[in-house]
Amino acid sequence: MPLPPFLQSIIDWVRAGYPEGLPQQDYLPLVALLGNQLTNDDVAAVAEHFAETGDAATASSIRDAIGKVSHAVPTDEDIARVRARLAAGGWPLAPLHSVQPAGPDDD
Repeated sequence: MPLPPFLQSIIDWVRAGYPEGLPQQDYLPLVALLGNQLTNDDVAAVAEHFAETGDAATASSIRDAIGKVSHAVPTDEDIARVRARLAAGGWPLAPLHSVQPAGPDDD
């Protein structure tokens, strides 16, 4: 079953930010970042997509990270590293609800 466009765009951002594949040390900070903007079901759907597209190891590790994120907190350095990789892939780092359009006086 195809993913909703928003979730597909997240997968595209992850792949663009990590063209060589997502390293294991970035699973937990990635899930923490995604968890700030997505529901647990959405994060699980992203992990399932990786499983269905042949990246079962990544999917399994992401599922494990989902379980750990409530018990383990990624470091600020880990979050910054993952944030930078996702930004390089086009990830909009600000929550969608906090992005404000520029006003007429904004330059």
